Amino acid sequence: MMTQLDPALREPRSAPPPPPPAPLVFSGDDLEHDRRTRHTTLWIAALLAALLVTLPVAVGLGPVAIEAGTVLQILRGHLFGGEPPGSWTDSEESIVLLLRVPRVLLGAAVGAGLALAGVALQALTRNILAEPYLLGVTSGASTLSAASILFGASAGIGSASLAGSAFAGALAAGIAVFLLARVGSQMTSTRLVLAGVSVGYVLHALTSLLIFASDDPNAGRSVLFWTLGSLTQATGQSALVTWAVVLGTTALLLLWSRPLDALAIGDSTAQTLGISPAKLRAAVMVVTALCVGALVAASGGIGFVGLIIPHIARLCVGSTHRKLLPVAALLGAIFLVWADVLARTALAPQELPLGIVTALLGAPLLFVLVRKLNPTQ
Repeated sequence: MMTQLDPALREPRSAPPPPPPAPLVFSGDDLEHDRRTRHTTLWIAALLAALLVTLPVAVGLGPVAIEAGTVLQILRGHLFGGEPPGSWTDSEESIVLLLRVPRVLLGAAVGAGLALAGVALQALTRNILAEPYLLGVTSGASTLSAASILFGASAGIGSASLAGSAFAGALAAGIAVFLLARVGSQMTSTRLVLAGVSVGYVLHALTSLLIFASDDPNAGRSVLFWTLGSLTQATGQSALVTWAVVLGTTALLLLWSRPLDALAIGDSTAQTLGISPAKLRAAVMVVTALCVGALVAASGGIGFVGLIIPHIARLCVGSTHRKLLPVAALLGAIFLVWADVLARTALAPQELPLGIVTALLGAPLLFVLVRKLNPTQ
């Protein structure tokens, strides 16, 4: 007869071993996301470094050439002191601090702002040819500034500065486009394009009429030179104000980067995600019009930057606006700084209008982009 062992005398059973930890598995999407993030970071770092190198080099280039090392010494001595006297001449210091530095800083700000405006407008309209000229803002600034130059007090704006007149004209044109494009509570991309083109043509014709009606050929030449773009009126104050406007615009557009991604795909996609296309278009258009108005007031009408640079930036980092906006801004700043260097050195001591240089540089780039387009587009 078998006797049962006391439970206390039984051999304890060993606990089962713990299961091995699950291996870390990264999906292809995670790896692709990390790769793209590193890719964008490298592009931003490289472009930022290129811009930092470009600024002192561009300051030294012109009819009077100054070495980049001397430029850095002048800037360091002006900002921090401690440089020995006689390291540079008074004329070199005046050229660098009073002429070149404000001009280069303003050129970088204008280039960045025009590129940002081009990115935003191409998303709003889903049109690859959209640029700041599409809003008619540049034409509005040109019309009122032409009236200020040609007729002065007889135009009712003689007491206003040229920059103030241009900014007021840009705002007026932006408001006109907004009112024409908005029907009820809706604003579609097609209406926005048509309204901008219509307002732009009317204002361009009005500017030509003002030039034709003027009896002063020199004033007409001044208007033509200004409407083609120039950085000759750059000052330290105008550069700082323009940079403040551009940085504010950048912050707002980055805040709206995800809604812009959805809107660029289509209105139905944006509505599915809870985004109102009409409200987003109105908000982005107001911000873009204010930005372009400030840029045109500082530098006149400069074309091709807002058209070409966004496409080049997309080739670098894709179409996601969180990545596209900073890359486009840096590319635009570098592009316009070098375009201005070419404008003031190509026919020195005579200076070319900046809009001519950007068109000559931008048109071949546009030809290349056309060849790279998808055959179905």
